[in-house]
Amino acid sequence: MEKRIAIVGAGISGLLACKYAMEKGFNPIVFEARSSIGGTFPNHNQVMEYLKSYALHFNILPQTRFSSRVISIDYFTPRSEDFPSWDLWSGTGEPFSPTGKWNITVKVTRHPLMVYEVDFVILCIGKYSDLPNIPDFPINRGPDIFDGKVIHSMDYAAMGGDLASEFIKEKRVTVVGLQKSAVDVAAEVASRNGEGHPCTLLFRRVHWLVPEHFNTVSFQNLNRFSELMVHRPSEGFFLWLLAFLLSPLVSFSLAHSRFSPKTQFWMFTKLVEIYLKWTYPLKKYNMVPEHPFLKQIVSCMSMVIPANFYDRVREGSLILKKAQSFSFCRNGLVLDGEAAVLETDIVIFATGYKSDEKLSNIFTSTFFKNCITGSSAPFYRECIHPRIPQLAILGYSESPSVLYTMEVKSMWLAHFLAGNFKLPPVKEMEDDVMKWEKCNERYAGDGYKRSCVSVLLQIHVNDQLCRDMGCNPRRKRWFLPEMFAAYGPMDYANLTWPG
Repeated sequence: MEKRIAIVGAGISGLLACKYAMEKGFNPIVFEARSSIGGTFPNHNQVMEYLKSYALHFNILPQTRFSSRVISIDYFTPRSEDFPSWDLWSGTGEPFSPTGKWNITVKVTRHPLMVYEVDFVILCIGKYSDLPNIPDFPINRGPDIFDGKVIHSMDYAAMGGDLASEFIKEKRVTVVGLQKSAVDVAAEVASRNGEGHPCTLLFRRVHWLVPEHFNTVSFQNLNRFSELMVHRPSEGFFLWLLAFLLSPLVSFSLAHSRFSPKTQFWMFTKLVEIYLKWTYPLKKYNMVPEHPFLKQIVSCMSMVIPANFYDRVREGSLILKKAQSFSFCRNGLVLDGEAAVLETDIVIFATGYKSDEKLSNIFTSTFFKNCITGSSAPFYRECIHPRIPQLAILGYSESPSVLYTMEVKSMWLAHFLAGNFKLPPVKEMEDDVMKWEKCNERYAGDGYKRSCVSVLLQIHVNDQLCRDMGCNPRRKRWFLPEMFAAYGPMDYANLTWPG
């Protein structure tokens, strides 16, 4: 009997999951809430054209149900009280169970709710959409008493160029946050409104902002030798010794169980900090972060500085303001430690998304909800929760290059669905993810995120996936390029495995 697979989301991860599942002979159904593919890239024409051509080339569009929002998913099995205590994932360690099924409730535009029964679910709903993170405020000190307009950066991006320009035209705009979307929105508003109506960028903590070409340099430095400098989970004595011997390139203390953000950092990142201080007027505008650059990298918080960002600051069209807290009043914002009101017409929260809550909300089961929100541990192989059967999560983990890391994970998942290997016992998977969590916390400290545990060990993670699939993890022709050449998408383009 044919096994039914449902994929929720038609972004990058959803398209990859569908393509590789089809290659294994499955006939998946893809549910996409929007009217087109693309996920979080609705306005980037080149990316959209690439994704559309990919979907057409691999015949994914016929598998996709557009304008079909998945409201909830519900797992059922004849003895549902038993599955939380299973020693093996899904009871067998295999992708499918003879009795377990998922019911997917879908809302199709202008149609009644529909319920689909499937054998396996792949969630590709992403992290950066749908459920904005807006801070809570005390009663009578929040947006409800503000005479202006309050939106999230998600709403601003959805407007498109012309509507957004009209929305902010000749308005005093305050952007809250200092991460990726915050600096982009603030720079765009400052560029459009100029000095006559300056944009205020309000933030609590300073982060390192890097030029765009740094991303290319970082990606080119992803090789096996660089990963030998990083301690990894379950490392043997030899790998531990190598990391220790390479300590001239890494400054750290062996006397502490976790790394101190103030005293332990890569020598390379120290040079980056010096370069950024020399290139940009960070001291002049009090924009020197207290944390080392390495901590920001391992927390997946590498923010690209927009072109002419500090030029906007110099000319006065962009104002930088730091405050630990603030509240609303009728005509603006009251900043902590300042007597004067920051008068503003529009407040744009660029404060991220509630990704864990978004993921949790799709489950009807309280047990599964608690599995997501009740632990900070990452997922096994960054896509399998040890306690949630017959389900995988793609696109949740972060990396320097989402495209190729998600592609290798999609290959791995397709092999698992095809029965080419089994998952280890639940306890073994839980022990593995706890080791990853502890390892990353040593570097990231309070910046730890479970979606970002492998940013310094991308090749090592792909090695694990390759071994699971039974293919050779060594992708170069001989030793020197294997150790020192950069690893990228083409290295995994022609994976071969036994049979």
